[in-house]
Amino acid sequence: MCLYPYMSKCICDMIVAYYGHFQFHMAPKEGKRKPATKKENKSEEEIMSEKRHNQIAYLDPEEKLAELKDITKWIRESRINYVVTFSTPVYKSLIKAFWDSASVVQVDGKDVIKGRVNNLDVIVSPDILNKVLQLQDHPDAPDSIPIMCTRGCLLRMNCTGEIFSTQINKGDLPLRYKFLLHVLIQCLSNRRVGYDMAGNDLVGFMVALVLNKPFSISKYIFSNMQENMTRTGSRITGNKFWMYPRFLQMIMNVQHPGLPKADNDILKIEAMNFNSLRIIKNLAHKRYKESDPPRKLIGALGNTAYVAPENDKWRHNDSQSDDEEPEVN
Repeated sequence: MCLYPYMSKCICDMIVAYYGHFQFHMAPKEGKRKPATKKENKSEEEIMSEKRHNQIAYLDPEEKLAELKDITKWIRESRINYVVTFSTPVYKSLIKAFWDSASVVQVDGKDVIKGRVNNLDVIVSPDILNKVLQLQDHPDAPDSIPIMCTRGCLLRMNCTGEIFSTQINKGDLPLRYKFLLHVLIQCLSNRRVGYDMAGNDLVGFMVALVLNKPFSISKYIFSNMQENMTRTGSRITGNKFWMYPRFLQMIMNVQHPGLPKADNDILKIEAMNFNSLRIIKNLAHKRYKESDPPRKLIGALGNTAYVAPENDKWRHNDSQSDDEEPEVN
């Protein structure tokens, strides 16, 4: 019997033969694919730490990537070079002991964080962070930048994202600024997830570096540690996230160099490498269209003798570049 009255029997037979052959070869395999399963019974280390947090930066000392040459050179010569590149073995039992026992106490009228490690006190304060991490902070420097200054500077940097948002995606910046923010997010921020994003406090930190404004990195880090103290902790263990393990280990090495350390106790902290920089460069080109050649770096990034503008401004009055004031307002 013909499938369709207006077709010849020969054509109908050819259609049946073709689709029969197709179904035979395309028939699904027997059995169902197993659904993806989440890893159960995570270790305490996996729950309480994040190996990409407090990372170690790679700054291309041989300057193999021409696109990043200016900014990597600037960071290597800046006051954040030591804190973002210093590497030391970190011991999870020591970091766990600190955060499990940490509390905020007053010493000489100032807040400090005190933890107990092997029956020894480990003390963290802005002054201690400043000294151990070699941050060169002035004691009177603020740890925040006015939001309007931050937004104006983002416009100067040609940020294409929503500058009035509470967070900025680093991918919305030109490559060299993106890399600077990437280093700040990975090495110095309190983030444990979402490493593409930076809050206003961290973006303000970046702006302070770009405009050579006074900024206390030690107060910024200490504030993040204090904020970690207010969290309720892990839903599983009830303890605090192991924030800034690299910095804490550096402080312990100074305050108590004789603390016991074992090779099987090392906490994994990731380090960037040359391939990391290549990935950042390639992803940036896909998301952000820069001018060719890229615009000159602004502020202290382009001129080491740059003096910060007065009155919380993001440019000098005699600046020859575009005026962002109307757009910010």
